[in-house]
Amino acid sequence: MSNLNFLLFGIYPFIALTVLVVGCWIRYDREPYSWKADSSQLLDQKGFRVASNLFHIGVIFVLAGHFVGLLTPESVYHHVISTPNKQLLAMVSGGTFGVFCLIGLVMLIKRRLTNARVRANSKRSDILVLCLLLIQVLLGLMTIVVSMDHLDGSVMALLADWAQSLVTLQGVQAAEAINSVNIVYKVHILVGLTLIMIFPFTRLVHVISVPVKYFARNYQIVRQR
Repeated sequence: MSNLNFLLFGIYPFIALTVLVVGCWIRYDREPYSWKADSSQLLDQKGFRVASNLFHIGVIFVLAGHFVGLLTPESVYHHVISTPNKQLLAMVSGGTFGVFCLIGLVMLIKRRLTNARVRANSKRSDILVLCLLLIQVLLGLMTIVVSMDHLDGSVMALLADWAQSLVTLQGVQAAEAINSVNIVYKVHILVGLTLIMIFPFTRLVHVISVPVKYFARNYQIVRQR
C-alpha cells in the first residue's frame, strides 16, 4: 500500500468529516440566516418541478442504498441475501435511480446556465456543486459497468470493509481494503469526500435541516379587517 493511497483513503475521509462537522457548527452559529436552500423556483418555475423531483428522488434512494449497502455487516445481511445477489440488487436499483438523478440533474444544470434570471442569481458555489454532482453521478453509473466484470461481490465486500473500517476509526485497515479496487471506484469515493468537505460552505446544508420546530410553533392569529 502506497503512502498516497493511505493519505487519500485512510486520512482524507476523516479530514472531510471533520470539516463537515466543524464547518456546519460554525456556520449555523455565526450565520444562521445563510442556512437555507436558496431555491430559484420563484424566479422561474418552468420545468423546475419535474427536474427537481427526478433529482431528489434519485439521490435520496441512491444515498440510502449506499448507506445500507456499505455499512451493513455481512453477518447481518447474509441471513437475507447473498453477497453476489446483494451486488446485483445494488446494480439494478442504483442504476435505475442513478438515471433518474442524472436526468433531473442535467435539466437543473441546463436551467441554471441558460435561464438568464436564474443564472444572474447563482453563486459560483452553486455551479461548482452541480458540476461535482454531475461528475459523481456519472462515475457512479460507470461503477455499474465495471461491476459487471466481477459479479461475485468481492469488490463490494472490499468497499464495505473500507466504509466499516472508517466508522470504527481504523484508517490503515480502510486504506488497505480499498487498495486493489478499480480506479473508477476510487475517483468516485474521492469526489464524494470532496462534496462532503465543501458541504458546510454551500447550499447543500439544507439537506440536514429538519423543520422540527414547525410542529411546535405557536398558532398564528389572522384577523380580517
